[in-house]
Amino acid sequence: MIESRNSAVVAVDGGGTRCRVACEVDGVARCAETGAANVSTDFDGALAQVRAGLDALSRQIGVDVADLRGWPAFVGLAGVTDDVIAERLRDALGLTCARVEDDRPAAVRGALGAQDGLIAHCGTGSFLAAQVDGAMRFAGGWGSVLGDEASAQWVGRRALSETLCAHDGTQVQTGLTQKLLADLQGTAGIVSFAGYATPAQFGTLAPAVTAAAQAGDSVAVEILQAGADYIAETAKRLGWQAGRAICLTGGIAGQYAPYLPKEMQSALRPPKGEPLTGALAMAKEVRHEHH
Repeated sequence: MIESRNSAVVAVDGGGTRCRVACEVDGVARCAETGAANVSTDFDGALAQVRAGLDALSRQIGVDVADLRGWPAFVGLAGVTDDVIAERLRDALGLTCARVEDDRPAAVRGALGAQDGLIAHCGTGSFLAAQVDGAMRFAGGWGSVLGDEASAQWVGRRALSETLCAHDGTQVQTGLTQKLLADLQGTAGIVSFAGYATPAQFGTLAPAVTAAAQAGDSVAVEILQAGADYIAETAKRLGWQAGRAICLTGGIAGQYAPYLPKEMQSALRPPKGEPLTGALAMAKEVRHEHH
């Protein structure tokens, strides 16, 4: 058993939707899933989710949590915006051999493996990343107030803004704007919803927008084109070049594919693996660094 423990690693991947805690022992991966974890918006809540995941995992594989905490680990959690938060999280979790970062590097590693390329992640939040010769460069991901362009939250919010403009007569009225006006009980309902809605709640409006765009709704098409333009522009600023792989990851990202420039459309590849796969790969690098 001692041999296998030497090769064991722990990985955590957590974001605005869910937190997944996994381990790999002797090439066999096990995983436990808990709720949303963002350490910037709710440190204690995120901590509780990771701890619950570690507890569930320890029961699953019959290893004491105290032992798990000593295994080489990679922790990627939304909201780890600097070293201070990373250190605080590592201490609070009691992980003795862990690298703690935000949730983006694991997503890049999972999607691209070691390949050069670009990932445009658009879920509830969003970010872009370029990987060249193993080095990663990031853009975006600064949350719903200051960034997260082209995210599901951004699409929902844009749709409501355009709906209010349509009401004012400064934007055309379409099936989408009429539907949102009716669904939210008029302009007062829209303003009230926007006052309390979380990013995820704004995101629940996105499927109506993407469906309307597929049916040719001009306002919906305008919104998706704006999101695709943001992705294309940012990709070039990160140094993307024609021929390099592009992965669109996250719930809404794939909807932008038809709106991207042709040279980008032809570079689209499905992601190789998910963020958790990337987190496990990075946990193994931590193991090598410590041996």
